[in-house]
Amino acid sequence: MIYGVMVFWGWLNIYSATYDEHQSIFDFSINSGRQLMFIVTSIFLILAILIIDMRFYEAFAYIIYGLIMFLLLLVPFIGKEVGGNRAWLGFGSFGVQPSEFAKFATALALAKFMGTIGFRLDNNIRNQAASFAFIGGPIILILMQKDYGTAMVFLVFLLVFYREGMSPFLLLVGLGVSVIFILTLLVENNWYLFGAIGAAWALVIFMNRRKKIKRMAVITIGAAVLVVTIMSVEFIFANLLEPHHQRRVMVLLNPDLDQLGAGYHVYQSKVAIGSGGVIGKGFLKGTQTKLKFVPEQYTDFIFCTIGEEYGWLGSLIMVGLFMSLLFRVVFLAERQKNRFARVYGYSVACIFFFHFATNIAMTIGLFPVIGIPLPFFSYGGSSLWAFTALLFILLKLDAHRMHVLQRL
Repeated sequence: MIYGVMVFWGWLNIYSATYDEHQSIFDFSINSGRQLMFIVTSIFLILAILIIDMRFYEAFAYIIYGLIMFLLLLVPFIGKEVGGNRAWLGFGSFGVQPSEFAKFATALALAKFMGTIGFRLDNNIRNQAASFAFIGGPIILILMQKDYGTAMVFLVFLLVFYREGMSPFLLLVGLGVSVIFILTLLVENNWYLFGAIGAAWALVIFMNRRKKIKRMAVITIGAAVLVVTIMSVEFIFANLLEPHHQRRVMVLLNPDLDQLGAGYHVYQSKVAIGSGGVIGKGFLKGTQTKLKFVPEQYTDFIFCTIGEEYGWLGSLIMVGLFMSLLFRVVFLAERQKNRFARVYGYSVACIFFFHFATNIAMTIGLFPVIGIPLPFFSYGGSSLWAFTALLFILLKLDAHRMHVLQRL
């Protein structure tokens, strides 16, 4: 039900974002018509997923993962460039984005690996290394396509690792590195940060002075990682990020920096959302939308259309739909009878959450513009099919949860 409402509403918003009074919503020459074709093919995809035996997804998980990795490997060599990224494999006028399908392929492969009998993630270096390799493969191949936004999606699998027993230390260090990276860009004198980290390290060591040496060593390693992060920020920012990515980060830190250049998308996005008020201007009546002030509004910035035409109330309903979907997916994941289905379910929840939270944060200026679509709302066949497959494979597994052996 939620899936159908979101897909249908997304289709209407795509039509509104590219509205032309001389063209029908069913016109296959425009985005809304093509999106309708993607929706129809998604129905056939759903039927195929529900018809296939549930054991297929576990039995062929590694094969599916390997096939998608092979396609990702081909993209930098024979792929076509769209929007500055070489991330598509073209077949005539038709193109697919393998990186979108890599999400559910990685979820299946991780679920199969973690679902093996006797699997443990805590204090098992071999299992931890293999788990990181499963997400590291697609990250490296997608970075070769210069699609940094999609590569970031795979980091969310760390939350799945945490659910399956990994120490929260890596999550805390990752969060600390992110905060330190941003603070280093904001603070002119890095010695203030060095002093703050040193004081925090001394305080924590003092509070844990009677604990085991191992814990103190871990704390020291964490502090050292943060110090190294401060020292490497300038190099990373200047040498690893593309110039347009650098500008986007600086615009995030200073929204008034370049409103006619790198900050134009976000500035116009916030204007469109704010102009919607409480109840919005109505379907097809958004002036910012009709006058095409927001570039790429039918893809990454589709939330602007909702904010302008349906207002705060419509945005709240949309957020409510996503939260309902996320809670439902987590509920389904937690009640599974075997680890394969549970790991897959949490992978689905984490992927949806990252896309939902990042896309909205991006459109309101709380996150750099990195090209993350809003599931079921943004235009695109590859993303719609991939999100559909993610969701309905979980539903298929859940429908047969009472017929599988418990493997915990």
